[in-house]
Amino acid sequence: MSFTGKATYTGGVAMPEIAEDVSDLVSIVSPAETPLLDALGDPMRMARSTVHEWLDDALLPNFDAVAGTITDASEQTTFEVAHVERFRPGDQVRLGDDQEMLLVSGVDTAANTITVSRSYGDTTRGTLAAGKSLRILGNAALEGDAADAARFSVRTRKQNYTQIFTATVEVSGSELATRQIGVTDEMNYQKQLRLRELLRDLENCVINGTASAVTPAGSSSVRRTMNGLLSLIQTNVLSPGAGGFPADDSLTEEQLSEALRRIWMECGSSPDLILVNAASKRSINQFASTSRRYQPADETFRDLVNVFESDFGVCRIVLSRYVPTGTLLLLDSSRIEVLPLAGRSFFYKPLASNGDRDAGQMIGEYTLELRNENAHGIIRGFTA
Repeated sequence: MSFTGKATYTGGVAMPEIAEDVSDLVSIVSPAETPLLDALGDPMRMARSTVHEWLDDALLPNFDAVAGTITDASEQTTFEVAHVERFRPGDQVRLGDDQEMLLVSGVDTAANTITVSRSYGDTTRGTLAAGKSLRILGNAALEGDAADAARFSVRTRKQNYTQIFTATVEVSGSELATRQIGVTDEMNYQKQLRLRELLRDLENCVINGTASAVTPAGSSSVRRTMNGLLSLIQTNVLSPGAGGFPADDSLTEEQLSEALRRIWMECGSSPDLILVNAASKRSINQFASTSRRYQPADETFRDLVNVFESDFGVCRIVLSRYVPTGTLLLLDSSRIEVLPLAGRSFFYKPLASNGDRDAGQMIGEYTLELRNENAHGIIRGFTA
């Protein structure tokens, strides 16, 4: 019989067994979980450009603060304010936490000042001071008066950039032909490993990523990176002892409640996720340590807090190993989405074979959309 190059088998002849006892199982212990991505869930939309944009809007503010120099704290009726455009004649204004009510009678946009009637409604007079808050209760219009000038908020356009995540897969022809222990298809096995790594990297970039300061949109010579949560959240960034925030070096219940209160005061939303690392999670677990009670028959010690409920919302605590030490994020998950560029969610692309091997690329392109960044917050700088 001529040689064909193919294997033939004679019936009834048993193949010899290899003298090895190896379990048909490959065990992996490397961290691959993505708790934040799991908590956010799959997006309902896709990004349509490498520069992804969205619009934020807000109601007209009803608060401000005294500014400039005060010469007569008890009698002065004309004074500078931080944002004069927020006031109209007829506004009732409370002076800080005092009982005194003010009635705005004039607004000078050129001088950035307002003129008021002090002790309106026979309220007890307070003290003017630079930095003191002014809370606008509402406007009282004159009967039959003409309409005043229209006021409106301006929508702001926010943006982020898509980031390409890739990993190359390559398996030799010999490896593909060899019978493997615990693996039926080496190429598919390698694809699964690289996909786990890319998902892990995506979560890390969603939390910690930073866009380039030069050419952030990228080019053929500049890599494009997305801004993560820690880069996009700018308003409610709190540190122990700064701006009246509780000065404890270690994370406390008072700090967490105060941060939630400040976010609640800032916007009409409340966070529902607290993203922490292991050390911060243990600190939160200790909030209830002094009030735990055990019976003599109890055989289980529990030291776990998974939900933080306060006057300002109910927050699920999510543990992620990628949150930096001494940092905690307060997130409104309804305003966060991790979007793939259209047609670029993770997929496998075969590469041209230029030898005795099969090769391909795992590719995905994603960006982070963080709407209304002042609805979220960060506590940083504490000792966990």
